Amino acid sequence: MLRIVSALIFTLHGSQKILAFPPTDQQPPLASLMGVGGLLELVGGVLLLLGLFTRPVAFVLSGMMAIAYWMFHAPGNLSPTLNGGDAAILYCFVFLYIFVAGPGPWSLDALLRRR
Repeated sequence: MLRIVSALIFTLHGSQKILAFPPTDQQPPLASLMGVGGLLELVGGVLLLLGLFTRPVAFVLSGMMAIAYWMFHAPGNLSPTLNGGDAAILYCFVFLYIFVAGPGPWSLDALLRRR
């Protein structure tokens, strides 16, 4: 359940940046750091939601969130409660946990492994 719920919420961040859904004023160019991040959030989030290629995707997304924290949040203030980076830290460690623990039984990875 942790993989599914966190991936669903994470996917919404990507769909907002890439597809403007839910509607937002923030529409980064695709060839920018925010655009690439949004693409990773959208595609990686969907893959995690389905539980497909779970471990490599979770590893990449964990690293992306660590980079996001140190590049965009920490320069303003190191405290996550003051710099707005608490979600980035949480996603980083949730995805790191998913990388170590695996996709779980409710995943396409598990279904493919059974075959």
